[in-house]
This record gives sequence, structure tokens and C-alpha cells, in this order.
Amino acid sequence: MSDRMVLSVENLSIALETRGEQVNIVDQISFSVPQGKVVGLVGESGSGKSMTALAVMRLLPQAASLVGGSIWFKGEDLAAADERRMEGIRGRSIALIFQSSKTALNPLMTVGAQIARVYRHHFKFSRQKSWDLAVEMLDRVGIPRAEERARSFPHQFSGGMAQRVMIALAVACRAELLIADEPTTGLDVTTEAQILDLLEEIRTEQGSSLLLITHNLGLVATQCDYVAVMHAGHIVEFGPLREIFRNPAHPYTQGLLSSVPRPDRDLLLETSLTGRAPDPLSLPCAGCRFIERCPQRLPQCDQPVPRVTVGAEHSSYCHLHEAPA
Repeated sequence: MSDRMVLSVENLSIALETRGEQVNIVDQISFSVPQGKVVGLVGESGSGKSMTALAVMRLLPQAASLVGGSIWFKGEDLAAADERRMEGIRGRSIALIFQSSKTALNPLMTVGAQIARVYRHHFKFSRQKSWDLAVEMLDRVGIPRAEERARSFPHQFSGGMAQRVMIALAVACRAELLIADEPTTGLDVTTEAQILDLLEEIRTEQGSSLLLITHNLGLVATQCDYVAVMHAGHIVEFGPLREIFRNPAHPYTQGLLSSVPRPDRDLLLETSLTGRAPDPLSLPCAGCRFIERCPQRLPQCDQPVPRVTVGAEHSSYCHLHEAPA
């Protein structure tokens, strides 16, 4: 990519401790987020998308751990950063918009107090200035009667309004990188559109980059500049949105795209994505993890998968595109 990278994940592996064994549920993945761009991390549930987001924030659950790779943010490897350093980065430089605002927000604090705390922690502002900025931010994201609603608790907001609060909390410090993990889950279509428009408006105004985690290809098509396709803990394809949608190289990507309902075809007859994703706790150590579902399987697919350049910014991890020996 010619754009300056704000985030570069290189050969990242995340292991989960289970039954006394370590299983790499995310295995040597690599992708980048260019400055000012939107990258969609897309795949089925259980593919490792949310775990990847938590790894970037260094917020992995206790049973999971980073076991390899680097997370480069503006020239600094966050995988090697200590907790004190990460406390200064979270919210200030990188902000995470969680999948469920109702569970991510503190139920025991008013929403205004939660946003004000961000300003006090990162900028050491006075209580009054932090509160005034929190109210201003709530108004900015479209919360009516912001001064009054700042004194409300999360459970007093509807799903759409609570998600607006979550966005206000995430963008309060004008973070350079936003990570949105399924930010419109559970919202109706109208509210979803409003939230996405709001997120794009604020992101563009602040010049932030965005890593959008989703299983919704329609959302990816309208919001993203680049796409990273994830399956069973592997990145199987990465490239510009137009390239991925027009010329998908990996059979899994082809299957995902063919599974999107369209009025000009019979979905059940034409989809090539069958079966279920493998159990994240019983993944093969070598070879392609899509092997059991792949209609284009080759004899060598049980061997380590190569990274193959498909185009200038387009790569696929698949034996199909290897140059003949």
C-alpha cells in the first residue's frame, strides 16, 4: 500500500489455554490499516475477529495470550508494551467501540461521568471542564437534551442511543485509530444507518482510521476501503474492496460473496459455501483450515499455506495461486 500505515499486524498468534493445552485460535495473521482509511475485518462468527481486536488493545481474556507476532502502531510494537504504556494508549490513541454498548458501559455510573473520566484521565482536565466536554460530546453524537441525559445511567437509554453514547466515549479523545466490533448488532435498519453515518462523519472530521469488524458483507461494501477476510483464525485474503468483490481469489471469499442474497439468482443453488467452520479449539496445526469445506481442494492443501500476490495490493493465502514448480 502506498498510504502511511497507522496499524500493521504482523504474524500475530493468539493461544487459548484449554484442557491443559494451548490452541492457536488466531494463527500468524497479517494485515494493515492505512492512515485515514477503513479496513473491514470480515468472517463468520468464531473466526477470531473480536479476539484480534482485543489483542490490538491488549485486553485479551485471562485464558488467552499473545504467543507470537507484532502489533505496530505508529512505529511502536504494542505486543511488547507494558500495561502502564497501554493505559496511556487505550482511549487516547486507539479506541474500541464494543459490540454491545449496554454491557460495555458501566451500569453504576452516569454516561456523563464515564465520558468525563476519559478527559480527566488522559488530559488531566478539571472536573468541571471534563463534564462540560462530556456534555458537548453527547450533543455532538445526537443525544437530545445532552445536559440532562448526561446524568442518566446506561439502562435508561434505548439501544440506538446507548450506541451513540458508546461512540461518544470512544471518540472523545480524537483517537487516531478506531476499532468498531460489530457496532450495529441488534439495531433496526434505520438506527443502524444513522449510527454508521454518525461514525463516518466523526471519523472523517477527526481524520481517524477505522478497523471495522463485521460478518455483514453489505456493510463492508458501503463502508470500507480495504478488506481482510478471516476464516478459523487465519487471514485468507486481503486487498482493496473493489478487488476483493470483483476478483475474489480465495475459495472461502468466493463462498462468502456467493452467499449474499441477490434478486437475480437462486441463493440455494448458487452458493458455494457449505458446511460449518471448524471448532476453534480443534484446529489443525498445518495446512488450510478451509480444507474440509473447499470445493477446489488440492492434494497439497494439508501443507503450510503460502502467501500469494494476486495484484498490487491484493494477496491470498491459498495453494491455488502458486506458480507452477
